Amino acid sequence: MEKDSSPDAKSLIEFLRIVGQLKKLKRTGWVRSGVQLPESDSDHMHRAAICAMLIPSSLPDGTRIDRDRCIRMALTHDVCEAIAGDYTPECSITKEEKHIKERDAMEEIRRILGNNPVGDELMELWEEYERGETIESRYVKDIDKFEMILQADEYERDQDLKLDQFFDSTKEYFKTSLFQSLDTELRSQRLPRLENAPK
Repeated sequence: MEKDSSPDAKSLIEFLRIVGQLKKLKRTGWVRSGVQLPESDSDHMHRAAICAMLIPSSLPDGTRIDRDRCIRMALTHDVCEAIAGDYTPECSITKEEKHIKERDAMEEIRRILGNNPVGDELMELWEEYERGETIESRYVKDIDKFEMILQADEYERDQDLKLDQFFDSTKEYFKTSLFQSLDTELRSQRLPRLENAPK
């Protein structure tokens, strides 16, 4: 009798419950900044994936970009935070400690998924993103920061806040021409609002 090779439904549901935690995990930077109804990790990753759809499939110099990989990476780059938590540079944890916590979380996710290849793919995407050496990971790192400042701009507009720290921390950060241009445009839209704000 042929062995059933279908995925282990129990493991998949356990994994999807972990992913569901990202809907409830509010982004720490917004919480610390006093934002009302701050976005979740899932909110952030959803728009990050939409941003990845804007990436060109090739550059003027002929360099090819795997846009589908960028979308998958953007959609999952913070999935480890469902277990590890969301830490910002202001939290009392070093970059090395944060990395270890996140790697351990990814290993736990891979263990839960067992022999399902999704576990290996998630780990590969996370490691590639963390290293930031491929053109795809550089785009997604730009997306991660651009989506953050776009959200900061929206909170400023909607809640009468001033969130300079997010714009200051990403000044001259962007490496790709697409997100350099989006960053420039966003800041040019923000400047008149700041100049006209009551002192």
